[in-house]
Amino acid sequence: MALARNLGQVSEEQLPVLEILCRAAEREAAARLRDGVTPADCGAVFPLGCAWLALAGLAGGQPTGGAQFTAGSVTIREAGTGQCLERAAALRQQGEAILAPYFRDRGFLFRGVEG
Repeated sequence: MALARNLGQVSEEQLPVLEILCRAAEREAAARLRDGVTPADCGAVFPLGCAWLALAGLAGGQPTGGAQFTAGSVTIREAGTGQCLERAAALRQQGEAILAPYFRDRGFLFRGVEG
């Protein structure tokens, strides 16, 4: 949790949510480890990867904009750039990439080729 807090410059108000996300990230990452590999086998990579996964969850929960206010003939729009979602995706990718050598293969299955 301390690592995630330092990496993400998390505010005091966000700490309760970050704690929950850190626990969830740890469970997710541990469940994806190859058979026979423990979090301890990953060394410092495991808490770092989990911190990035937790920060991805925190970033994904931030508002992305798109608000609009109208007063008479004046309209103020806040563009929904999706920057928070992009940041969340980048953090998740970074966390998964650093843990990839320890994770089970996923998303690929080779069954054979006729021929």
